[in-house]
Amino acid sequence: MILELADIRIQPGKQAEFDAAIQRGVEQVIAKAKGFRGYKVNKGIESPERYLLQIFWETLENHTVDFRQSPAFAEWRGIVGPYFALPPVVEHFTLLAKSD
Repeated sequence: MILELADIRIQPGKQAEFDAAIQRGVEQVIAKAKGFRGYKVNKGIESPERYLLQIFWETLENHTVDFRQSPAFAEWRGIVGPYFALPPVVEHFTLLAKSD
């Protein structure tokens, strides 16, 4: 399984609107993508305009090819993109170890 980690910075004062938009975008668009296995969204306490979106994919290509090169990616960006203060920083990870 692959973890996509997106570090998102939004415009100040838009947290309530973005909270709804990111959940709607994931549940209505990304969750239907090939290889999608789940997600988590965390919002900053010290930095309230910062969000960490974690999406779990079956393979790297499920994100980088199947989703990113599909019309669904533009749909997703249409929902959340208007809130971005900066382009998100996105990286991928594989699991090394975890607790029980």
